[in-house]
Amino acid sequence: MDTPIVALANLNLQDDNQNPEPASPNAMAIDTSPEHIVEMNGPETENVAIINPDAMDTDAILASDYDAMKQLVLQPLVEEPRIVDDQVHTWSVESWRALNKKEHGPIFHAGGYPWRILLFPFGNNVMEQCSIYLEHGFDVSNVPDDWSCCVQFSLVLWNKNHPSIYYHHSAHHRFTKEESDWGFTRFLETRKMFSPALENADRPLVENDCANISAYVRVVEDETGVLWHNFNNYDSKKETGFVGLKNQGATCYLNSLLQSLYFTNAFRKTIYRIPTEEDENMNNSAYTLQRLFYQLQTSNMAVGTAELTKSFGWETRHIFEQQDVQELSRKLMERMEEKMKGTEFEKALPQMFSGKIKTYISCINVPYESSRVEDFWDVQLNVSGNENLLDSFQDYINVEKLDGENQYFAGDQYKLQDANKGVIFQSFPDVLHLQLKRFEYDIQRDAMMKINDRYEFPDEFDASLYLDKDADRSESWEYELHGVLVHSGDLNAGHYYAFLKPNKEGWWYKYDDDRVTKATKREVLEENFGGPYKLPNGQLRPLGNKKGPAMRPNSAYMLVYIRKSRLDKILCPVTAEDTPEHLRRRFEEEYAAREARRKEKEEQHLYLGVKAITDGTFRMHGSTDLTDFESTPDQDPAAPRFYRVLRTSTMQDLVNNIAEDLGQDPRRVRLWIMVNRQNKTIRPDQPVMDLRPSIEETYNRAAAHRDQALRVWVEVADEVNAEGAAVWPTYPGLPNGVVVKSDLILLFLKCFDVESQSLKGVGHLYISKEKKVEDLVPIICKKMGWEKLPNDEKLHLWEEIKPNMVESLKGKQTLKTAELQDGDIICFQRVHEKRSRLPTLGEKQPSEDATKSDRFEDAREYYDFLLNRRAVLFHAHPQKCDAETYPPFELVLNTKISYDKLSEKVAEKLEVPATHLRFYTVNASSNNPRTAVKRGQNQTLYSILHPVGYGSLNMNQRSDALFFEVLDMSLAELDTKKSIKITLLSEGITKEETFDILVPKNGQVEPDLIDCLIKKAKIPTEDEAGRIRIYEISNHKFFRELERTYPVISINEYTSVIAERVSPEDAEVKDQSQFISVFQFHGEPSRAHGVPFRFLLKEGERFEETKRRLEKRTGLKGKSFEKIKFAVVRRAQFSRPQYLVDDDILWDVATNADDCLGMDHPDRTRSVRNGTGDLFLKG
Repeated sequence: MDTPIVALANLNLQDDNQNPEPASPNAMAIDTSPEHIVEMNGPETENVAIINPDAMDTDAILASDYDAMKQLVLQPLVEEPRIVDDQVHTWSVESWRALNKKEHGPIFHAGGYPWRILLFPFGNNVMEQCSIYLEHGFDVSNVPDDWSCCVQFSLVLWNKNHPSIYYHHSAHHRFTKEESDWGFTRFLETRKMFSPALENADRPLVENDCANISAYVRVVEDETGVLWHNFNNYDSKKETGFVGLKNQGATCYLNSLLQSLYFTNAFRKTIYRIPTEEDENMNNSAYTLQRLFYQLQTSNMAVGTAELTKSFGWETRHIFEQQDVQELSRKLMERMEEKMKGTEFEKALPQMFSGKIKTYISCINVPYESSRVEDFWDVQLNVSGNENLLDSFQDYINVEKLDGENQYFAGDQYKLQDANKGVIFQSFPDVLHLQLKRFEYDIQRDAMMKINDRYEFPDEFDASLYLDKDADRSESWEYELHGVLVHSGDLNAGHYYAFLKPNKEGWWYKYDDDRVTKATKREVLEENFGGPYKLPNGQLRPLGNKKGPAMRPNSAYMLVYIRKSRLDKILCPVTAEDTPEHLRRRFEEEYAAREARRKEKEEQHLYLGVKAITDGTFRMHGSTDLTDFESTPDQDPAAPRFYRVLRTSTMQDLVNNIAEDLGQDPRRVRLWIMVNRQNKTIRPDQPVMDLRPSIEETYNRAAAHRDQALRVWVEVADEVNAEGAAVWPTYPGLPNGVVVKSDLILLFLKCFDVESQSLKGVGHLYISKEKKVEDLVPIICKKMGWEKLPNDEKLHLWEEIKPNMVESLKGKQTLKTAELQDGDIICFQRVHEKRSRLPTLGEKQPSEDATKSDRFEDAREYYDFLLNRRAVLFHAHPQKCDAETYPPFELVLNTKISYDKLSEKVAEKLEVPATHLRFYTVNASSNNPRTAVKRGQNQTLYSILHPVGYGSLNMNQRSDALFFEVLDMSLAELDTKKSIKITLLSEGITKEETFDILVPKNGQVEPDLIDCLIKKAKIPTEDEAGRIRIYEISNHKFFRELERTYPVISINEYTSVIAERVSPEDAEVKDQSQFISVFQFHGEPSRAHGVPFRFLLKEGERFEETKRRLEKRTGLKGKSFEKIKFAVVRRAQFSRPQYLVDDDILWDVATNADDCLGMDHPDRTRSVRNGTGDLFLKG
């Protein structure tokens, strides 16, 4: 049988791009009987659903019996919507073979809307097929914009004279203005229509070129507004009044919890009350949570959670790890409680979310009870073995009877007594969080599994049934459901979303990440009970060809109930006045800034930036060249001034703008275009003489500019004529408009002050090329306000050619011979002749050795410092140094300084001995410490920050930061020590403490290593508490025990060192062959984990007794120990573990010296779910 394609009739099936992929799994659902199979049609390119429908039924139903046919073709829907209207319309089609390619049937009405049948008698872009659709009957130009109608329909093609011969297909669809028709592109092959090809038919469907097409149309109520919605262009805010949260990667679990807390209005108001005005820091989780709640309250679009997770200290990997919601909820509550300490509402959260529970053991026959009352923030209820919530509560408070061998010891007065053991609630909180234990350890599979059993929970329940008889019952303990958090999927992969009821009365809503939709009670309750799918007729949906019913992947895992008598208090309205004023103000500022940026971006193509160097900025400049064009005025006063001007404005407009900013007459202002020289400096080239062109034209004419802005130097004339016009020394404009270049050149002056160790711009001057270098001296003195230099002082001059090339100028040399030109920079320095080690004008220059001190006597040395200076950030090593004692700081250093000089600089800042410092490089990706820096005679700061070799390894190192460690000894002494990381075991193997200890390289295990461990760990000595065993492990297996005289220098770098106290019983055994190595694994011996250890064997001891000693030896107790399976594992390759039973004797089974005892159990040190680490919140 051929299968139909359900699609829009107006789509071209040969064009993939015109067939939109549905956003909803229901958008293209087909109504089928349980035996119908939904599958993809291979040859087709459309992403559409396909069915195998019933072809005909000749036994009882005729196509002319409309009521009977309606029962057949319109099966009950899974969603169970209310039926608004049922209509049947039949179109009698004549002269089939003469029909056009596309035909419309007559209009009929259903649900108050017009409808008609759309027929492609010979196929809609498919060969040898008949295509039939249902479409609305509106005039194309009169379809309401927001019109939609949810319709279940069936199209029946039948022989008008023999109604027992028919063929039908059924579907349902949400009709809209955009999706005006829906139906079946491959309704039936034409060859089967014109011949008696159908089963049990002795004549064709289309007989005498005639046939009937009946449309069964059932209009159903769209109660939530999203029934069968494809969610294209869906607006949550518009449809529901609420917005969702964006999923960062795998943060749907976080989103569902945050929405639940947000709609606990009293909690939201409490969070708003946390004082954050003085700590508007993105690392403050209380402030970021306030921001998140405020955005959920005011935003029109889905809100991001990146600010919040960043304040938690989460990195990218944490964003893609699903965490436990209960643990996250508790840690978030704890963090908010900390933020509220010391405020008048510090008890608000416990009063809202915390109840009291009593754990007791009560003697039956004597008046003795032992009890403990504790606070609880949520209740974990068993799903397995319980049918509903009330059963789980009863199971929770069930009483265990202690009698027989399990009697309770009631003190010396009553001795052993029969007793009842259990828990009972003394009070419940206003907001009750119930955690349903959907994930449990399966002892058969030895793994965590999701429990998909059906588990019902009520809309309301009475919690007083589970209260202590003495509890306060003056107020009702009835609770109403207001939140259902759902997990869909299995243990390893899944999705979280929430159903929440924001108000005391009204709708439920589904919060699925960034989408919010209305939800029915059925969606909230029935669809989240879990268990098998149920069909509308009550039967279970089969699981394809497999045995058993299909199970729902989605089920509730957390329920939020609110005490009915406190509903008004908990769901109190949250108004704009409840939000902190500083928060509202900050968002208004951010909105204004965003709008300004948006507007600027929109208008960006109309404007051009201008960066202008002025005399003022040049005088503030203390580095090479005339300025740093990458700096900005708000950060650096020496940065060029920035002007944003229209591209179409003239250069005269720009001059007027700059002159106004400088408080100058525009006639006295001239702009020079800055150009890139071949030596990579940027200098003025020539002035702009014609001010009529536009700024854009001038920018485009500027040669080889590398900046997105026009760069200029602003010259202000010193002289004006009688008319007030500027008199320019060079490039004067003649009356006839001709521009003439004189022999004067423009030079810029910088002064290096030895005393202040600074380099500053002085200004500019014009001088003839024919003048000598020494002629600059009186001009410089005048500019500096020096009347005359003393006889014992000289002026030294250099040309700053480029940052790494500063050459001395000879006094008798002409400027032309010195090849000076417009825009060159002259640096000068006053030098006392007797103290000077510098050459006077024309004398031989000294050698350019690297500076040995911090003081620069020579301007060239200072230029060298500028070229090599680096701002380096120093942080205390997070594991080896106290960050509170030594906070971070920054130093500006010469990268040529040695390791020892670096130590001196940092030690001076820290006020510690320079010899007691050790440095570590920084990983650029994680900002964590890398390896320690080795001290060397030729080591410089540059070689530390930019190490040679190792290729890409060093590319991952930060070149602007170092970690430091303040040592207890000098580095020289440290070189005589060996660093050993040693793990100390206590309480069996259940408690591990790791220490880094420094042991003399020429020392031994005893006394050196053991004494250092005792001192570092602050534990009793061997004389006081017994001998300490030191052994090495590799890959979680025992490697060797170290002899007491073993040299420290020989301890392996690639093994882990373990230390433990030797029990008195073990200490008495001299024969080491009586010990067996024990290690832990899971499933396969190759999957080892945990810490191995040595265990004493006893000849003839049954393994049942051995296990008791193992329980004591390991420190593992209760169920943790009971679940362990023990096996003898032999070293031989491919040998399988030999599992032991209680009657085995380990002494006899483990006969080879290499045999080990294996403890087979899961690694409990790892997170049970998804392999993630411990959940943490930092901010």
